[in-house]
Amino acid sequence: ETCLDRLPEVLQQLNPSCLIIDSIQTVYRSDLTSAPGTVSQVRDITAQLMRIAKQSGLVVFIVGHVTKEGTIAGPKMLEHMVDTVLYFEGDRHHNFRIIRAVKNRFGSTNEIGVFEMGENGLEEVKNPSAVFLAERSTQGPGSAVTALLEGSRPLLAEVQALVSNTNYQNPRRLANGFDHNRMAMLIAILEKRLGYQMGMLDSYINVAGGLRINEPAADLAVVLALASSYRERAIDATLVAIGEVGLTGELRNVARLEQRLKEAARLGFQRAIIPASGKAISLPGLQITPVQNIQEAIAHALKGG
Repeated sequence: ETCLDRLPEVLQQLNPSCLIIDSIQTVYRSDLTSAPGTVSQVRDITAQLMRIAKQSGLVVFIVGHVTKEGTIAGPKMLEHMVDTVLYFEGDRHHNFRIIRAVKNRFGSTNEIGVFEMGENGLEEVKNPSAVFLAERSTQGPGSAVTALLEGSRPLLAEVQALVSNTNYQNPRRLANGFDHNRMAMLIAILEKRLGYQMGMLDSYINVAGGLRINEPAADLAVVLALASSYRERAIDATLVAIGEVGLTGELRNVARLEQRLKEAARLGFQRAIIPASGKAISLPGLQITPVQNIQEAIAHALKGG
């Protein structure tokens, strides 16, 4: 049904616990002369749904169209009116799906839910870190592991890098799951501070599993992965790297470092490289190496590389 006029009658008959509007751009009210999906229709329909939800305690999910850029189509006031905005993300080539909150009137916007698409639909992933690292190669160069923080949940992710000779006049810089501009900045730091001749080399960054990295704590892992591929030296498979990289090559501390390290230790990692500017942390079974800059970090990670 696309006409909202019959909704109160149907709700009274069925008395459901949940109502899903799919999608808000196709629903209309007959007393409004404007077409479905216009500002007036979306505003008035959303306001009526909000009143129904508040008065009856009914959970209402409003599905909205998205643009090619991934943002909600139509007027922004739809996002302003509702209690929470959830994005359902995922790469069509991977089985994993992530529900991410970008607005939450009654809680944190940093939490995520990780799910896997199976034969029976979406199933919760109990241990996302182990799943994302399950197919990781432990021998080849160009792979590093970092610890991200999604809300209160630490998450280990593999960063892959490939540095190769270019066949083009201008070398290519491609990043999948990582900010392209930040990747270019980290490559420039390697060139300027360590003398790596990457100006005529193609450079690629990929975050395994279809994840997207949005925090600077992964800078060190990206730098190590690039250096590993450039020098053709593999990084120890039991090492995790955490830290923000500054323009002078220094390592800066990141938030909730101990929680990230505990997750790494729980998954069997034995070594960790962290910024020396943070507080001293000691965990059983995990050898923690504080370093001042990327030169020290690469020397420890590549054993002289």
